[in-house]
Amino acid sequence: MPDATALDQATAMIEKAWGRPIDDLEALAVRRPNNDPLLRSAMHIRSALVITNNAVAVHQDRLHALTRPGHVPAFYELERITSTAADLRVAQAESRTSLQAISHVIEAREAAATADRAPAVRLAQAAVARSAHAPRALGQAPNQLAPSAVVGPSVAGLGPHR
Repeated sequence: MPDATALDQATAMIEKAWGRPIDDLEALAVRRPNNDPLLRSAMHIRSALVITNNAVAVHQDRLHALTRPGHVPAFYELERITSTAADLRVAQAESRTSLQAISHVIEAREAAATADRAPAVRLAQAAVARSAHAPRALGQAPNQLAPSAVVGPSVAGLGPHR
């Protein structure tokens, strides 16, 4: 998509990260904001990007109108051309910043999801490693599996759990 706007890119990034159409995600972000605060943040940034995207389009149209082929700008139009070009650059920079912010929110979501899974994965790997290296009981044949190792903190002397 060579001519995709920043809004189109943001929409595609959000839809890919959450795996749902943007209309569904907008409804979720409004109806249940506490369920996924990162989605709400991404949608809030995207709504600001809608405004910025419109500003980019307006400034581009104005600049094209002032510099159309065959048109020689009048002296008083030079200031408008310069200020419109500057405004366009600012709006494009704001669009890039919003896109970057959305990508940071998506990265934070992925990192949080990975962090939630990481302890369970590490515990499972540690259990497998311990069970493979556990010493065999006397009289146990070499090809028999060793008993599973206990994973987690020791609670000796604490009594029954409630």
